[in-house]
Amino acid sequence: MAKKPSKTRKYVDMRYIMSPKSVAIIGASEKAGKVGNAIMQNYVDVGFQGRIYPININAEGSIMGYKAYRSILDVKRSIDLVVISVPAKAVPGVMEECCKAGVKGIIIVSGGFAEVGEVELQKRVYDIAQKYNIPVLGPNCLGVMDTRSRNDTLFLPTFKIDRPKIGGVSFVSQSGSVGSSTLDLISGEGFGLARFISYGNAVVIDEVDLLNYLAHDKYTKVIVFYIEGVKRGREFIELAKKVTRLKPVVILKGGVTELGASAAHSHTASLAGSAQAYEAVFRQYGFIEAKNLEELLYFAKVFDTQPPSRGNRVAVITNGGGHGVLATDALYLNGLVLPDITAESKERLRKTMPKIVNIKMPLDIGGDAGEERFSAALDILEDDPNIDSIMSITLFQTPGADEKVADAIIRHGTARKKPLVVVSTGSTYTKSHTSIIEGAGVPVYDSPDSAARALAALLWYSNYKNKVVE
Repeated sequence: MAKKPSKTRKYVDMRYIMSPKSVAIIGASEKAGKVGNAIMQNYVDVGFQGRIYPININAEGSIMGYKAYRSILDVKRSIDLVVISVPAKAVPGVMEECCKAGVKGIIIVSGGFAEVGEVELQKRVYDIAQKYNIPVLGPNCLGVMDTRSRNDTLFLPTFKIDRPKIGGVSFVSQSGSVGSSTLDLISGEGFGLARFISYGNAVVIDEVDLLNYLAHDKYTKVIVFYIEGVKRGREFIELAKKVTRLKPVVILKGGVTELGASAAHSHTASLAGSAQAYEAVFRQYGFIEAKNLEELLYFAKVFDTQPPSRGNRVAVITNGGGHGVLATDALYLNGLVLPDITAESKERLRKTMPKIVNIKMPLDIGGDAGEERFSAALDILEDDPNIDSIMSITLFQTPGADEKVADAIIRHGTARKKPLVVVSTGSTYTKSHTSIIEGAGVPVYDSPDSAARALAALLWYSNYKNKVVE
């Protein structure tokens, strides 16, 4: 962990950066390919309902149908947020004008600061922010996306990156590229987003501010972090103790190798620190650590949709025997077990299943299983006191698996008395059904291993939270 600064400071006010009612884009442009053009276009495309002020020193008339201004000082109305997209050398001067105009928050998407050795230039940005006591996000970042207010400062066109639906996961990324690509993946994963924040070099607003903000944000159910380093290590730890008691925090640390740490510094001027120190802190204070981007997504959607796990006993239902074997291996490798179901459950299953079905775990209900068998198995195992969670392996390539099976899983999953995850591997036909299942709030995974890892993470955090509450 990086050393804490000599003096602890208060958290930064994020209200006007996340949910402004008026936005000025400095560097706005009509020219396609320019960052300022992409930002302006996004505000138009996503349907931002507040006031928009395009600003360009060479502006004449309008930009994209909005009256353009040569300077923010020419705008005679109050402005909540300014998005700065001009060359790095011009940023301090622009900031001074913004502060004199009384703006309430600034996002600097421009790069060219400490990440490329321009330390003094970045210090000027910091000094101006301190002088006027104004919250600043960046520089060298994508900014923010708020799905409810439709504030979207990303300079990535909407036709290239799908915007996720409204939901309860908030994603914070120190890296713009990791953030943008993961955002694209989230939109196809079936769970929704509350906030996205890309914070870059963290000259003013840093990890501590963002963790604190999301901890108290009523729209955020799950916090997801990609970090390369932490500037205020001790304050981050002290805050983590409180936050992880309130809601799950899934975290992916970049720069865990010596070369990766070096790359992190040149990327965002981050103090990457010891990977071992970070890992120890994460586990001690309740962070759920993801080892890669895939796990980041696996964990986010299980925490977003499922209730806490009460134990490590996972029932497996499958309509493909080989997948049941793989699931058994995956559970044990992740510290989970197949339970021995009760005699009552076995008797109920014998009455509802064909004679060819062997009543044991994993429960292979047959390659021809349809809605009736899936529904019966889910209902019976839900009632079994020996079972803590359920993994339903549903292969839609088989004869009996169709939209009725998907509906049965959704009906069962909406009760959510016990965690339920679905494993479904396949292409077009399979995805046409799994997208509906996930849209209803039941997480779907493409392999038993990924589902087992998600259930293990859910159990670990459930145990951690119960322990700290006690």
